[in-house]
Amino acid sequence: MFDALVLEKNPDFGATVRAVDDSFLPEGDVTVAIEYSTLNYKDGLAITNRSPVVRSWPMVAGIDGAGSVVESSSPDWQAGDRVVLNGFGVGETHKGCLAGKARLKSQWLVRRPDVFDARQAMAIGTAGYTAMLCVLALERHGLRPGQGEVLVTGATGGVGSVAIALLARLGHQVVAATGKAGEADYLHALGASGVIDRGELSAPGKPLQKERWAGAVDAVGSHTLANACAQLRYGGAVAACGLAQGLDFPASVAPFILRGISLLGIDSVMAPMALRQQAWARLATDLDPRLLETITTEIPLGGAIEAAHKLMAGQVRGRIVVKTGG
Repeated sequence: MFDALVLEKNPDFGATVRAVDDSFLPEGDVTVAIEYSTLNYKDGLAITNRSPVVRSWPMVAGIDGAGSVVESSSPDWQAGDRVVLNGFGVGETHKGCLAGKARLKSQWLVRRPDVFDARQAMAIGTAGYTAMLCVLALERHGLRPGQGEVLVTGATGGVGSVAIALLARLGHQVVAATGKAGEADYLHALGASGVIDRGELSAPGKPLQKERWAGAVDAVGSHTLANACAQLRYGGAVAACGLAQGLDFPASVAPFILRGISLLGIDSVMAPMALRQQAWARLATDLDPRLLETITTEIPLGGAIEAAHKLMAGQVRGRIVVKTGG
């Protein structure tokens, strides 16, 4: 028996942490003892039933997991291998990792870099891995240190926090946009050289505004993304990975045509394995592990439901790591 955060709809929605056994696990060729999981925005949506994230019932929440293989019928993985899981529909269509065990498909797993233990890997989680995908996309576009300020929106969230730490360590001048004025010291500790109020970006703005940003990482969407595009310098790019403000994009083609800017869409859920492995390899070299303690709050599995509600209410800073096993 092991504990799992189970989501049910029969017919009313319910979220509980309860004991289950191996018969509750789905099909898969690798069984992993999950040591730590985490709470991402998508987990918050699922656990609070704020959005139809879950497509199969009952579901175990948790799109991320880190632990060790206990059983495998795949030649790629052996008992004792240390692995990380991010996305691939886990916690949505396949039972997830907010549990003591998870049964997963071998092709979904990434070997955990030696520099990170399971807790640190989940302090990064999908949010941090997505932040690294954003940085990689901006680098492929040509962004280099010294070209100007780089904007990070949703700065105190998981993606924003890790993006600031990564970009600053790589030598970029990072400006953080946040609605939490009291978190300026936290953002400066991560490496932000400046902090602006998110209100400067979240309201409707002109289609073409004063050039400021060499690049941007946006986890917010809607008017914030539109204004970031309108303020990009000639040839700049935004890596867009979130929709906390909304799915809409009330923008104009003007900055794309007149300034040659680019909008880079970032998908972390179904990203190909080669890109995942590149992202985790870069995280191992470009992210200061000491900053993970600044970013992270650890909770037990029994506290995950309450924490999910706080996450959706905007009351969480950085990353929440959930201890699921021994």
